[in-house]
Amino acid sequence: MISFLEGKLEYADLSVAVVNCGGVGYEININASDLEKLPACGTELRIYTFLSISENTGAMLYGFLTKDELDMFRLLITVNGVGPRVAKTMLGGMNPDTLRFAILSDDAKTIAKAPGIGAKTAGKIILDLKDKVNLMDAFEKKLENTKEEAVESGLSQAKEDAVLALVSLGYSRTESLQAVKKVEITDDMNADVILKASLKFLI
Repeated sequence: MISFLEGKLEYADLSVAVVNCGGVGYEININASDLEKLPACGTELRIYTFLSISENTGAMLYGFLTKDELDMFRLLITVNGVGPRVAKTMLGGMNPDTLRFAILSDDAKTIAKAPGIGAKTAGKIILDLKDKVNLMDAFEKKLENTKEEAVESGLSQAKEDAVLALVSLGYSRTESLQAVKKVEITDDMNADVILKASLKFLI
């Protein structure tokens, strides 16, 4: 089993990302939400993976940017009628926290809003997974994810401010976005630091 892959992102298109690991390109199926969060091509990243093998599709590698998403994906595919494709699509429109609390509160209506899921399947997901989702664990993961989202939100604003600054200097938004994406951004970087680092890719 391939638990995760680390390497350079070669390219990403639609629902597929290709990661170069030691000269081998791995094609990974990812959801819409993670596709938007991918870094610039050529950037090092880690993707948590699940290898699915079936008679219909053969071998397919599904990937997620967080271990939490992968764990929820593994739970979902234990439900009869929820295959890897459906589980991947669900997590593209609903984060693990929302899904966990919907299961714990018997909220089939919220689960049924996920793409490819009807009321009947939503009810089955609750029935099959309610005993596998712990309330305290759900709260702890929610707290952890909220902290990570807060950091990411701050970084996103700093990146956007840097892009706007580059545009004001006369660069196109496309050029500015590409330059900012090439910067290895850390939690302690503000817009000014990101701007200065981005300029190196434009001069």
